[in-house]
Amino acid sequence: FSAVYSFDGILVFGLLFICTCAYLKKVPRLNSWLLSEKKGVWGVFYKAAVIGTRLHIAVAISCLAMAFYVVFLK
Repeated sequence: FSAVYSFDGILVFGLLFICTCAYLKKVPRLNSWLLSEKKGVWGVFYKAAVIGTRLHIAVAISCLAMAFYVVFLK
């Protein structure tokens, strides 16, 4: 429970959220259902998917760096 309030826990959650939304954007049925709204609360999913697809190299490197940190350094 305390990992949610740590900075690295928030980073892990954000990276996983961006990666998940980018993956869901590739699934046609989920894309039309979950990512159709571009504004409001549901727009967060769309914006995370756009970040994940446009910055896919930076997100992938960040995921690898965070995985290395969690497994070996923490």
